[in-house]
Amino acid sequence: MNEAKKKNTIDLETARTTIRRFIKGKLLQAGSNGYVLGLSGGVDSSLAAALAVEAVGPEKVLGVLMPYKTSSESSITDAELLAKHLAIEHRQVDISAMVDAYFSNIDDSLKIRAGNKMARERMAILFDIAQETGRLVLGTGNRTESCLGYTTWYGDSACSINPVGELYKTEIRAMAELLGLPEQIITKIPSADLWVGQTDEDEIGVTYDTIDKILKRIVDEDFLSISSLVKEGFDSRDISRVVSLLNLNSFKRRQPDVAPLGRGLVPDYIELSE
Repeated sequence: MNEAKKKNTIDLETARTTIRRFIKGKLLQAGSNGYVLGLSGGVDSSLAAALAVEAVGPEKVLGVLMPYKTSSESSITDAELLAKHLAIEHRQVDISAMVDAYFSNIDDSLKIRAGNKMARERMAILFDIAQETGRLVLGTGNRTESCLGYTTWYGDSACSINPVGELYKTEIRAMAELLGLPEQIITKIPSADLWVGQTDEDEIGVTYDTIDKILKRIVDEDFLSISSLVKEGFDSRDISRVVSLLNLNSFKRRQPDVAPLGRGLVPDYIELSE
């Protein structure tokens, strides 16, 4: 197997073990009481919660449901189902009043802005609860979303640590099956639930199965020939859509640019000598 293929191949059991150690180690390093995360009823947050439970125990994982008034009922019921399945504590914070205090009327022209506002309200709540309870905020974003920028900058992309950030969406589903999460969560249509009827794949215009296959070829294997990808069976429009999002949203995958004045990066840790 060549090096490119090695990067593209993840053994789910090995990844599961690595992630558990990562979650436990980061908590010990921070000296915090546990983790708090948003539970949307989707497979990403469900898997992150399940892995955290495996790593540090259910008593150290707190789930927070943060619906808006137009959120689907299943986002609440599936999140509650997951919390019960994992035996973790959960609480609910309705964000409707917070969002409506800023947007007096959300029509189609405002739905993207309103969706970003909802994502940032939710993350602000999580960090406040983290402060209240002495916890870290557990991220739930996957590699597919990171590549495409299908995330709200400083919204759902903000967290203390992200245990599932190197797993593609299709790998998230596969690991969720491995962990025995509820079938209705694994198979539900992916949606950020930002407005009524919204689904990820309709908004992106390409299925996650196809997106992940394209991303693995061009990101992990450096396979950059459109004609060759088409010969492999990919649609040229799907390729163009994926690459355009990959390039357009590259800023979301890095920290804000700082004007260069010749100083180096601030070190993560400093130890003074006697």
